[in-house]
Amino acid sequence: MVKRETGSADGRGMQICGLNKTTLLDYPENVAATIFTGACNFRCPFCHNSDLVLNPGSVPKLPEEEVLAFLERRRRILAGVCVTGGEPTLQQDLPVFLRKVKLLGYKVKLDTNGYMPERLAELMQEGLLDYIAMDIKNSREKYALTAGVEELDVGKLERSVILIKNSGIKYEFRTTVVRELHEQKDILAIGQWLDGSRAYYLQGYRDNENVLQRGFSSYTKAELQNFADSLKDRIDKVEVRGMD
Repeated sequence: MVKRETGSADGRGMQICGLNKTTLLDYPENVAATIFTGACNFRCPFCHNSDLVLNPGSVPKLPEEEVLAFLERRRRILAGVCVTGGEPTLQQDLPVFLRKVKLLGYKVKLDTNGYMPERLAELMQEGLLDYIAMDIKNSREKYALTAGVEELDVGKLERSVILIKNSGIKYEFRTTVVRELHEQKDILAIGQWLDGSRAYYLQGYRDNENVLQRGFSSYTKAELQNFADSLKDRIDKVEVRGMD
């Protein structure tokens, strides 16, 4: 069963477990900083952030005030802040933190697995998000397996997809494609699910020592491009990412 975990249930601020001070990749068309939060409600076996997912309590925390002070100093250099995880929407203080970031004049990009549509709607309604990237783990039929959980309410994910598509906010959907977990029929099923979307990226899997489970492999760039080409009649922009 998917549990609702949070790194800040006591309301004492964000559980910030990492800070990438400058990135040209995480926030499209913006020089940004990336903030990593602890805890996740999924256990995707190919996840690269195993410490944040499995042992967030063991990862050194950055004080929220320190991170905000850094952002204050870099206002003339950075344009955006990407908040990723773990799963950021598990953080009870996320809205409070994002208000502070917005007051500094930053655009905010949220990376999410989409399993908390109510929290996502709150953030949208308050105008705290400028860009949303939602991971689509697999086709509906194989979602629980790929997310590494025994039970999963696909309806929550479906609500998040609809919210994002209708939000008027810039967004993308993306799938890390793993040879052992994804077949072409799964990619086609995802394309049908996301029909009419603005942007969808197929990301090549890369194995490293930090993944939850070793032994997975990637498709070739040509194979991923073939998958992408098969979806271009359904989605405005379909591209392969992370294979250069």
